[in-house]
Amino acid sequence: MFSWANKNGRKKDPELFQTVTDGLRRLYRTKLFPLEEAYRFHDFHSPALEDADFDNKPMVLLVGQYSTGKTTFIRHLMEQDFPGMRIGPEPTTDCFIAVMHGEQDGQIPGNALVVDPKKPFRKLNAFGNAFLNRFICAQMPNAVLESISIIDTPGILSGEKQRISRGYDFAAVLEWFAERVDRIILLFDAHKLDISDEFSEVIRALKNHEDKMRVVLNKADQIGTQQLMRVYGALMWSLGKIINTPEVVRVYIGSFWAQPLLVPDNRKLFEAEEQDLFRDIQSLPRNAALRKLNDLIKRARLAKVQAYIISSLKKEMPMFGKENKKKELIANLGEIYLKIEKEQQISPGDFPKLSKMQEILAGQDFAKFQTIKPKLLEAVEDMLANDIAKLMTLVRQEEAAMPSQSVKGGAFEGTMNGPFGHGYGEGAGEGIDDLEWVVGRDKPTYDEIFYTLSPVNGKVSGAMAKKEMVKSKLPNTVLGKIWKLADVDGDGFLDDDEFALANHLIKVKLEGHELPAELPEHLVPPSKRGHE
Repeated sequence: MFSWANKNGRKKDPELFQTVTDGLRRLYRTKLFPLEEAYRFHDFHSPALEDADFDNKPMVLLVGQYSTGKTTFIRHLMEQDFPGMRIGPEPTTDCFIAVMHGEQDGQIPGNALVVDPKKPFRKLNAFGNAFLNRFICAQMPNAVLESISIIDTPGILSGEKQRISRGYDFAAVLEWFAERVDRIILLFDAHKLDISDEFSEVIRALKNHEDKMRVVLNKADQIGTQQLMRVYGALMWSLGKIINTPEVVRVYIGSFWAQPLLVPDNRKLFEAEEQDLFRDIQSLPRNAALRKLNDLIKRARLAKVQAYIISSLKKEMPMFGKENKKKELIANLGEIYLKIEKEQQISPGDFPKLSKMQEILAGQDFAKFQTIKPKLLEAVEDMLANDIAKLMTLVRQEEAAMPSQSVKGGAFEGTMNGPFGHGYGEGAGEGIDDLEWVVGRDKPTYDEIFYTLSPVNGKVSGAMAKKEMVKSKLPNTVLGKIWKLADVDGDGFLDDDEFALANHLIKVKLEGHELPAELPEHLVPPSKRGHE
């Protein structure tokens, strides 16, 4: 099977791990894999992990019905065409395309891809030629792909014919990818929100990965504000029926391509949403180790449950009449779940789907099942209780050592700097490029209020300023920050320039903008410049 799967009696010292990736790999090989192999975890749930699964870059999986803009979304992120790309209103992408970094443009067909030990796709071989003929890797030199890989998927159509004609289990393939990717983006078209049966099936297949899931309502620039509100409400209602969780899935609204907005009414909303989504994607390299750690913990918990289920079934098998007993055990699997749940104090959410287990068990030989092996379970318990805690510390150390690790290039660079950065010239940034002090425009109005406060030696005290500032009805915590920013010379009083600045910052906050952490240079009163 695997050369590293042999039992090793020496206990591994977590402190010897050089990196989180190294630690995860070694823990899996020495502690979790033996339990998985003993209780047929790979036949029931997920193939064994390989080195490439631990070493690969973060991956983003795009899923959606046809013509929702999945391929265009990738093109928008990279600002570059990729090999094998086809875009059109009809169902154009009929393949799974792994868009990855390479020194030269090129394509690797699926059958060659699944034998490459450096790529994390070897276990896709199990889905057969019907799938592999529809799977390619598009390689190209691109700055975005230096940090992440992107998986483009075929557009989901409605109708029974489409499901049958694929020739492979589409939902199962997506579930395989979902276990290994860092982010799943579901794309919807603002013009067609109908969720087909196959799309519903796909979303349900992703049920255990809600933490990775994000929703994009694309092409939102093609409808007006009132229609957009209705479409957004309809989308949330539809998703609520399919994703049975109390939490609301994060939905990003926008038009994710480099073309002019058809209806520009919601431009600011689209810009803010795009920046939020970009920040989420940019954080993936920084959080990749934590995601792999989280996935290994989920896998270990499921492997423990699998061991208890298989050993319980083995224990119940008689010497004679095995086939009838097997059918009875499968039919009563729900009762076995409840028994294990009570005896082992395991949460119901940790158990695999009952119908799926019954279906797979029907084709298994119960005589080959193993009884419980305490040492294998103890090794996994020790991993979860001790080794994982040590790795968590190492995760934080790695994050601190590489704080700037994020996705760069492509569309991620477009709004980083300059006047087209999100919020540039708005709120506290207003007047950043003006020669005149921006507060000066409204200073005559502020001066009138200032002189009604009976200033002494050209300044008003904090108590007098407070009487005027609280009229804004802003919380004291906010007014306290405004006072700190406005009292430029830090003498505990405000002169007319500082008082005008305080009122300007109140106006900024009341208009819905955030206050700056430090006073920007263009807001410093001219009388205070050079005297700080």
